[in-house]
Amino acid sequence: MSRSPREVVEEVRRMVAGENVVFADLFAPDGVLTYPFAPPGMPRELRGRDAIRAYHGDHADRRDMFAMDGVDMVVRTTDDPEVVVVEIEHHGTARATAAPYRFRALGVVRVRDGEIVQYDDYMDPLALATLLGRTPDLVAALQS
Repeated sequence: MSRSPREVVEEVRRMVAGENVVFADLFAPDGVLTYPFAPPGMPRELRGRDAIRAYHGDHADRRDMFAMDGVDMVVRTTDDPEVVVVEIEHHGTARATAAPYRFRALGVVRVRDGEIVQYDDYMDPLALATLLGRTPDLVAALQS
């Protein structure tokens, strides 16, 4: 039996928490991941499991930039049985700033046959830059 959208986004939560889940493995071979509010230098869209694997594999070191204490998730169902809206928030200490942080993202996730076919990941680019200690880089990119 294939996994429900709720079960799949629980796997996303586990991936965020560092529980040995590979993000790309949750996608259909032709799945699409979008970042509608992508900051400069980040792709707005990744098409296909291989592209998602390549991008996230190349950026696996980002997890080392913070010490995560926990991950919370809220899942909301929609009138479309394939689609859920998920809020995932992780919190801990940002190593770049040595300050506590809370980082929340909202995802609109379409799951078909137990695999993600579309994931629209809405992250706050300013909060992301702050978490990674890259706020000056974001400001510079926005000024050019």
